[in-house]
Amino acid sequence: MEGHDNHRKFSRVTTHIPVKYRKLTDPVDVTKTGTITRNLSEGGIHFKANEFISMACRLILEMDMPMFTKPVKAISKVAWIRKARSGDDYEIGNQFLEISKQDKALVSEYVNSLTMYNDTTDGNVVSGEKSD
Repeated sequence: MEGHDNHRKFSRVTTHIPVKYRKLTDPVDVTKTGTITRNLSEGGIHFKANEFISMACRLILEMDMPMFTKPVKAISKVAWIRKARSGDDYEIGNQFLEISKQDKALVSEYVNSLTMYNDTTDGNVVSGEKSD
């Protein structure tokens, strides 16, 4: 993700939480695709997908953050995409477009909780998953 850091407004944390997504244009009954986040910030999310998703595509996201009982939901747009270094997967960066104040506060709380307990380097937080 070199080259993207200079454009960030929010600190991001490396985290591996379950996320489900589907294209906004898909019918409601389409099953969401599951994956794992690579990192997260108050402004967006980065995950790996096994399919190409075009730039500016709108996605409906559901993130299962370990601190909370309900999924955090958002609508995002694909800000960047690149082929993964190995395999047929793609790395996808998303910008949150629509997220409720409550869910935005949950993302902020989660990111801040990881930021407080981990070392930072160049605005990125390196995180191992905490076990409770």
